[in-house]
Amino acid sequence: MLARWTRTVIRFRALVIALWIVVVVLGLVAATRLPNLLTTSLVVPGSGSAKANAVLAKQFGENVEGTFTVVVPFRGSSASVIAQRERDIAVAADTVPSGHVIEERAIGGVLYAEVGTSLNLVHASDQTDHLRASLRSTGLVGALVTGAPAINHDIAPVLGHDLRRGQLLAVALALLLLVVMLGLCWAVLVPFVVAGVTSCAALFVVYVLAHHFLMVLYIPNVIELIGLGLAIDYSLLMVHRFRFELADPAVSVEEAIVRTMATAGRTIVLSGITVAIGVATLLLVPVPFVRSLGAAGVVVPVVAVAAAVTLQPALFSYLGRRGVVSFGPPGLFARQGPHGSRWERITRTVMRRPMVVASAAVALLALGATSIFWLQLTPGSVVAVPHDLASTKALTLITDRIGPGLITPNEIVLDFGATHLANTAPYAADRLRLAKSILRDAEVFAVAIDSKPPFVDSSGRYEQILVLGRHEFGAEASQAFVRELRDDYLAHTAFPSSTTIYLGGASAQGVDFLGSVYGAFPWLVALALALAYLILVRAFRSLFLPLLAVLMDLISVAVAYGLLVVVFRFGVGSSILGTYHVSQIEGWVPIFLFATLFGLSMDYEVFIVSRMREARDAGMSSRDAIVAGLATTGGVVSGAAIIMVAALSGLIVGHVAGLQELGVGLGAGVLVDATIVRGLLLPSVMSLLGEWNWWLPSRR
Repeated sequence: MLARWTRTVIRFRALVIALWIVVVVLGLVAATRLPNLLTTSLVVPGSGSAKANAVLAKQFGENVEGTFTVVVPFRGSSASVIAQRERDIAVAADTVPSGHVIEERAIGGVLYAEVGTSLNLVHASDQTDHLRASLRSTGLVGALVTGAPAINHDIAPVLGHDLRRGQLLAVALALLLLVVMLGLCWAVLVPFVVAGVTSCAALFVVYVLAHHFLMVLYIPNVIELIGLGLAIDYSLLMVHRFRFELADPAVSVEEAIVRTMATAGRTIVLSGITVAIGVATLLLVPVPFVRSLGAAGVVVPVVAVAAAVTLQPALFSYLGRRGVVSFGPPGLFARQGPHGSRWERITRTVMRRPMVVASAAVALLALGATSIFWLQLTPGSVVAVPHDLASTKALTLITDRIGPGLITPNEIVLDFGATHLANTAPYAADRLRLAKSILRDAEVFAVAIDSKPPFVDSSGRYEQILVLGRHEFGAEASQAFVRELRDDYLAHTAFPSSTTIYLGGASAQGVDFLGSVYGAFPWLVALALALAYLILVRAFRSLFLPLLAVLMDLISVAVAYGLLVVVFRFGVGSSILGTYHVSQIEGWVPIFLFATLFGLSMDYEVFIVSRMREARDAGMSSRDAIVAGLATTGGVVSGAAIIMVAALSGLIVGHVAGLQELGVGLGAGVLVDATIVRGLLLPSVMSLLGEWNWWLPSRR
């Protein structure tokens, strides 16, 4: 089937390239417009916090994700001056669509005001500059604007700058590595062409999706840098096989392309499917933030495979033999064949003492994974972001003068079930009793209640209580306090049973985010493992090799988690890498890391074992097939892994903690997988299994 397809592509190669040029143009246009459609929303549909936030938006005009916080520092100002500043803020707020002041308070030398809108996070973010300009025009030159929309607005240019810098670094490193591996030849450019096309196509698809679904602000960085590495990996493997086929002068260029697609091309299709399956499991998580990462993650391998089986054969047909011949240094891959190569010697050495090597590899990997027990998660952090942004300067001012809990209070919403009940004596007494009991908690900085707006809605049916904690919303202490509020204070109140109580605010939303994501995580892992196993059973025609692949992928993921803790929490190497030193890892990172690294690790497994299977089918013994498979693929897989790490370095050099964590985790996982796991553990365990590697019951 692939042979017929390849010949058709070669026949219509000009049309194929023309179609991809159109896709590139569409992708470039989409890339300029996509950031305006992206968000950082952590909303969890159907959760307690989502219900509370819905009531706050509808009854109190407090749209949590569309609310700005205006901060005006002052020293010794009189009450009249503060009142004038409050009026100025109200005037500026009125210039924003649906903007209005929800609450104003002067405390600790800071006047802060909540400016609410009915806009969603994306549209409210677009009004940030307008609100800042309006504040300046009223005379509040020193006013700072923060809140979810302002942070979303300010972080977008940082991500764009990080992406451009990361791309430059990744491309430079990848080019250097490809020249070292392939030598100076025109074929070196093919992986970059395929990678560029892949990124543009993926961005266009995500741009279309963003008009219908919530898509995360980090997606362009993830798509372009991971997509760059994946597409170059696929293309490198095909270039390597194409050169191998052309080594026989009796083979025509077209036949070499067909053979390349029948072997390396088939492997890439299988690899792309496994990567897509790993990331597609994220679509089952009931959180839009994670689902959007899953959707974008699926697009990348699908587009990469599409480019590999269409554009790459067309480019090969134009390159011909001359395109793969080096006109300078020949490159490492050209200097030696599989026989007598370094990887053949390593594999034979490993297989002479398989038990010793396997035990040592497992011990080393277990040591790397040990720190996973210190892994702590946060839904997000206002600390691990660039401190020179206007919105983060406002957060720093509030934190220094008052405390981090002021900017993200817990919001208790009381629904009494009927109008005009909020201010009746029994309910007022119960409300006061609840507030006093909460105030005694060591985590509480202040509790705000009142019998009039903005604490009671116009109908008198709903009431809110603000609880200010002492830590930022994602801190472990804040998460524990949210659980305590729900399980202890709000579950045992004196209110009648007809009263419904919700807990909203950023802290509660963060706890619901982590609960929903990691409540689904075990099922996600089980599904990914099961699907990958079934696909590999068919591909490898074995029951034990797919099981071995799945177990080794889990080992690579565990080590990546452990090294995340070592770098970010323990700070080992953080000064060298330029990463944040934080006590918690952002909650979306481990789950996306699992899905992506599982697919990438399976990639390398498929490349290596497929070549072993090929040698085995050619009549080699089990031992010789293992050696032949690693001897021919070990170098190129290691090279592909190094290029992937080079691409991921573009994430590490950025200024956003979550992307740094993803880059370090994926980079460390890929390196460990391609060296210790595939280079040492895989051949040693396969040597111990012997003929059981290839066992598959006959269909009788």
